Amino acid sequence: MQIADFDVDLFLRDHWQKRPLLIRNPWKEWRNPLDPDELAGLACEEGVESRLITRDAGRLAAESGPLAETRFGELDSNPWTLLVQAVDHHAPEVAELVEPFRFVPDWRIDDVMVSYATDGGGVGPHYDQYDVFLVQGLGKRRWRVGPRCDSATPLLPHDDLRLIADFEATGDWILEPGDILYVPPCFAHEGVAVSDDCMTYSIGFRAPSRAELIESWCEHQADGLPDEDRYTDPDLTLQANPGEIATSAIDRLHEMVMEALSDRDAFARWFGLYNSLPKYAETDWRPEEAIGQQAVRALLAESVPLSRNPASRFSFIRQKEETLLLFVDGHCFDCAGDTALLAERLCAGSTIMDPALAASAPAAVLIAALIDQGSLAFDDED
Repeated sequence: MQIADFDVDLFLRDHWQKRPLLIRNPWKEWRNPLDPDELAGLACEEGVESRLITRDAGRLAAESGPLAETRFGELDSNPWTLLVQAVDHHAPEVAELVEPFRFVPDWRIDDVMVSYATDGGGVGPHYDQYDVFLVQGLGKRRWRVGPRCDSATPLLPHDDLRLIADFEATGDWILEPGDILYVPPCFAHEGVAVSDDCMTYSIGFRAPSRAELIESWCEHQADGLPDEDRYTDPDLTLQANPGEIATSAIDRLHEMVMEALSDRDAFARWFGLYNSLPKYAETDWRPEEAIGQQAVRALLAESVPLSRNPASRFSFIRQKEETLLLFVDGHCFDCAGDTALLAERLCAGSTIMDPALAASAPAAVLIAALIDQGSLAFDDED
């Protein structure tokens, strides 16, 4: 599935994180990848993040999943919306929707949220802190987009939803199946279904905040420091006023902190681990039994396809002398030679079928480790 006649360079120059863009059905052949009943089924499962938004007397209410199977039969004629997060982790056809948008680096990709709404359903005017491509799957949805917002933008009082108080649209479109609307971070927007069986696929991207980076990096570095690494002042001299914190002390204290945080190589390794952590760390994708290097080499020799888990996060950072660090689901693998080439291939595509890999023991060891942690699997129908 590819976006036809889409100029990526032009989009990145003129629209990415700058202004919204409407793309009328650019697919060679659009097919809705998920049935509404399948989405409802996911919302009933433990471990799947979902919300049901209902409207009564003009007021929106939200309830979190997992939902009881009987809940949908209890809904009345008032508009409602079902939101299910990370559907790409559970539905391969939905995971394929990410591929056309991989002109944005993988480490920025979050997940694919899917919404289903009845006529008039929506979640109200709001803004998000991330980029999103809204792909209309079924039915029609009216999208209105407004100006940029920030933490000072007035919000309506609501316990569960962050709704903009004074929403004024500057763009207004009705999306039909296959249409795409790109919305940059912090732009106000509101989507309202204008038909029953309205499904929208939200390919969302993530960007760590400065506060998150500082907090997590500092905590990581602090955890590795010995308790005896403390402030010292062997050159202490008598001060005129004992209540003063001297400039020399501030300089030394500041240097202690900055020195501990300024190691770029350590930061790169930490960030690769931090950024590749699974979205839902509590979900266990590991196989029941370890596979072993011999079984890996045999399956590779038979050209059995090897596929990434759609829920897994793969990325790498180049090092010196043709080596790299491979990060997968919060684990780091130092790679060189065959494993470095394999790591690049794993990060570039979702499936590998190469019997030549069977000849490389280091590659088999790496593949076995990734299979055992649930990040890779052979597509062996037997």
